[in-house]
Amino acid sequence: MHPGFLRSLFAVGVGLVLLIPPLALARELLVVGSDFSRIFERTAADEYRGLGPDLLRQVLEPRGYSLRFASYPWARAQLMVERGQADILVGPYRSPAREARFAFAESAFQRDRIVFYRRRDRPFEWSGDYRQLAGLRIGVVRAWTYGARFDGVREGLDLVTVEAVDNGLKMLSLGRLELFASNQRNTLPVLQALGLSDEINQLEHPIDTQDGYFAFPLQSSHNRLREDFDEGFRQVVERGQLARLAARWQVEIP
Repeated sequence: MHPGFLRSLFAVGVGLVLLIPPLALARELLVVGSDFSRIFERTAADEYRGLGPDLLRQVLEPRGYSLRFASYPWARAQLMVERGQADILVGPYRSPAREARFAFAESAFQRDRIVFYRRRDRPFEWSGDYRQLAGLRIGVVRAWTYGARFDGVREGLDLVTVEAVDNGLKMLSLGRLELFASNQRNTLPVLQALGLSDEINQLEHPIDTQDGYFAFPLQSSHNRLREDFDEGFRQVVERGQLARLAARWQVEIP
């Protein structure tokens, strides 16, 4: 074969390689999260569904990325992305502390209302004044953030850390907590599954409203992935696909 032809063939091959996103070329992406109702759910058949997986498939697969999903406890999922052991974290709320650990997507993809839950037989009127919480045992989920106001007064509150929403609701039901702080979207289906809907209700005044994002490792190796995601996400929003997916999953969007 003529050397000139081989050189030309090599040049064409290199050019094609350069057109493929580096992460997609090297390996599939590992997407991690925890069981968040309607956002990131794993079925009995080990399939992943929810607004997060559906949105990532629509944004990234047309750009040549291959996706693999895995579920972990929330603290571990965050640590994996922080260390670059996973490529995308599904659903974190944004905070200054987390901005030091992750590179967040340009825009949020969902919105949550954060509220307190209490036993119906122990009335408590919450008006948003944190002085009302003095002396009350309040359950919070490990590695969750509850908004700047709540996080700013954490040190003065009697907080009990639980591993998951169901643990917090069970402790509340047993009288081991006076209040449990959580978001509506995650909590309502768990209340129903535990049969506690008639025993526990939410306080109307919200703690905060939080927006959920996709987050990426801070390492420069993931800059191209984040840029590709942001560009694709803008197009999905403009075409109305985000609104349709959110309506399908009954999730509020910003």
